[in-house]
Amino acid sequence: MARDIDETGDGVQLDRRPLYGFDLRWISFGSPSAIVTSMALIVGLDTATAGRATVLASLLIIGIADNLSDSLSVHIYQESERLAQRHAFRTTIANFVSRFAVTASFFLFFFALPAAAAVTVCMVWGFVLLSVLSYLLAKVRGVGPLSEVLKHTGVALAVVLVSKVMGLAIHGLLGTL
Repeated sequence: MARDIDETGDGVQLDRRPLYGFDLRWISFGSPSAIVTSMALIVGLDTATAGRATVLASLLIIGIADNLSDSLSVHIYQESERLAQRHAFRTTIANFVSRFAVTASFFLFFFALPAAAAVTVCMVWGFVLLSVLSYLLAKVRGVGPLSEVLKHTGVALAVVLVSKVMGLAIHGLLGTL
């Protein structure tokens, strides 16, 4: 098993081979961001009693505008690290595609289901996606999957709860949007 030493100096050895034939580095940056952002947006807007069109439009906006700006940031960062242009471009595209696909899945659930059910399904879907990604990354890193899943879903839960509180505050200040 070929292993590389992590350059951070913490002594952790990382297996750079693909897991189940897929290199998780292509989706590990953008996907968690898209998952947590989508969940927080849905809960926050739903709590503020935003209409269905507002939630769907917001998901499309983050699915395109936020993802493009984030992908540009990844690209510029990689150029600053002096990575090969081809590698930086592939990573930029992979980041955008993975984030867009994740956000689109939330859009489809919210579009296809009644609003109350869509919120619940989207929360379950988000935590399942984040848990699976965390599990796979833990396996690649050779660390305990349960602690990684709990850590990552705990952060996501905190973000969703903050969004819910913000939605309640907006609703309390402004009433129905």
